[in-house]
Amino acid sequence: MKVAVIGAGAAGCFCAIALRRLLPDCAVEVYEAGPRPLRKVAVTGGGRCNLTNSFEGISRLQEAYPRGWQLMKRALGAFSAEDTRAWFEREGVRLVTQPDGCVFPRSQDAMEIVHTLLRLMETLGVRVSCNRRIGNIREVDADALVVTTGGGALQLLEGSGVALEPTVPSLFTFNLGDDPVRALAGTVVENATAALAGTKFRASGPLLVTDWGMSGPAILKLSSYGARYLAEQGYRAQLLVGWLGEAGDAQVRGELEALLAANPRKQLSSVRPEALTARLWLHLLQKCGIKAETRCAEAGPRMLARLTEVLQRDSYSICGKSKFKEEFVTCGGVSLRDVDLQTLASKSCPGLYFAGEVLDVDAITGGFNLQAAWSTAMLAARGIAADLKQ
Repeated sequence: MKVAVIGAGAAGCFCAIALRRLLPDCAVEVYEAGPRPLRKVAVTGGGRCNLTNSFEGISRLQEAYPRGWQLMKRALGAFSAEDTRAWFEREGVRLVTQPDGCVFPRSQDAMEIVHTLLRLMETLGVRVSCNRRIGNIREVDADALVVTTGGGALQLLEGSGVALEPTVPSLFTFNLGDDPVRALAGTVVENATAALAGTKFRASGPLLVTDWGMSGPAILKLSSYGARYLAEQGYRAQLLVGWLGEAGDAQVRGELEALLAANPRKQLSSVRPEALTARLWLHLLQKCGIKAETRCAEAGPRMLARLTEVLQRDSYSICGKSKFKEEFVTCGGVSLRDVDLQTLASKSCPGLYFAGEVLDVDAITGGFNLQAAWSTAMLAARGIAADLKQ
């Protein structure tokens, strides 16, 4: 028997390893269009490889997986984040879990993950053919075929009858044109909220002002939640930033009143909420049309209302997107309606399976996308093994 895997990324390599262990007598070959396998794994997590997450901060899977959470519920039941950590630790990779739930190799080196997977494929006899671009799945002769190419190579499924969802980018930063806030590049607010005006798309977390606009976990999560909406809008939308996190209007106004009352003789420029930098506070005062030299005692109800509004719903015009480092993720791909969620086999093309980002599954940052790769790869490998043993 022979199983072919198209795509030597995280899902493809992990699936090949699992297949060789489940089917020792089966030949497994991985086809990779690029010059080397696991290129994206080598750069993910800033070169440190955020390989999974503890999921401790996730109350509903939809928070981590805006698309495909139903499949991920099954996949995580079959191969969980705990299983992932145990798997890599058995292979000699020591791991560390950060306070935010992100799991990295203790070495902080993504190449340790790459070398571990490459070593296992070599040891198990998996053949890897690089610089081998497959134009169409009909070119491959195998008893089973697993497509793990990600969302950028769906043309190889043309004519197969497989249903596809349109692909659009996810996990990107926002360009804000010539907005004055860009002069604050490098400013970080650790607990902010970000929302798209007129929608229910909303995210929270650290926010970073950049020289082109805004980034950071809050923005990246929002881009993931609103990926299709933003594509439909041509990446033109209103961004609403809450600079003080999840606090409500009444709480923010009350804290401002207390802060100003405690410093009546000081100028507003020298009295600010603790979460904000001095530069950001001056920017917000200017945006409200409030003079920085105004004494705290002179701040009346209207001024407090303006400050509360800008702290809660500071508005910026999104006029485009920028790629987030090398961690580009695609929303869309193989429709889950056309996939057996128990085995990841195609319903319309016998012998064809899918794993990883080629499926219409994608996640926010934090190791969730790589976890989807490990879990769906294992699910597909088990499905193939069960089918070929019959």
